[in-house]
This record gives sequence, structure tokens and C-alpha cells, in this order.
Amino acid sequence: MKIALGADHAGFELKQELAKEIAKAGHEVVDLGAHEYDALDDYPDFSALVADAVAGGQAERGVVVCGSGIGACIAANKVDGVRAGIAIESYTARQGVEHDDMNVLVLGARVTGVEVVREALHSFLNAKFSGEERHVRRLNKVLAIEKRHQ
Repeated sequence: MKIALGADHAGFELKQELAKEIAKAGHEVVDLGAHEYDALDDYPDFSALVADAVAGGQAERGVVVCGSGIGACIAANKVDGVRAGIAIESYTARQGVEHDDMNVLVLGARVTGVEVVREALHSFLNAKFSGEERHVRRLNKVLAIEKRHQ
């Protein structure tokens, strides 16, 4: 699977670790930056790059890292076709994919420990949308809301 990866200055160091984890798990990393530490960069820029790559089909899923995860998640969800969610542990990372077809994982580098983030990442990468009727029904309702606001 191709995984688009991006982070601002707050998530820069963690992004480097996640790139290694993604590759080690057998996935292709599409590193969309930041490519060097810049204390003045902004999370919306990297959220948009990752979200656009996922929505445009250049990557099957995405991972964005910022300080808390909140801003990056809000920004990524502005892109049609993106279902970004914050995971603070492995259960929500897996369940977000299985129940909600989450395609972008958002992580907070300043609020979640490295080992917990690694577990969440692997849960996200290994999860598949269940396709259960109730989950499809709910996803279709979410997509209908998105369509109303295009």
C-alpha cells in the first residue's frame, strides 16, 4: 500500500520514525514533508498535501503528524473524499478504518508516546473496512453530508 506521510515542525521528528515503521511493514512511503525542520511551518500545508494525495489516488492512505493532531485533522477533513481521524491508541486507529473507512490517520506528537503511536500506526495499516451493512449505511450518510457541501 502507498502511504502519504506529512508533518509540520511539531511532528517532524516523529514523522522520520513513522516513515521507517511504514517501510518496515512493507508499505511504500510517499514523504510529502516537511523535509527539514522549520519552526515556522504550518500544519495545514502538510495536511493538505497528504489529503490531496489520498483523495487524488496517489496514495491509498495517509498519515499526518502535528503537535496535538487537532488542527491537522480539521484541515485534512476539508478535502472531499478524506476521512481523517485522530488516534491516541491502537483501538481507535483500527476501529476508525473498520467501522468508518478512515483513510487518513492523524497523530499528535506532543500528546502521545512513541510506542503508543507505533502501535496505532500498525493497527491503522493492518485494518480493513468491514463492509458490514451498518457501517456501509453510516458511511453513506457521511458521504451524503459531504456531497451536500461540495
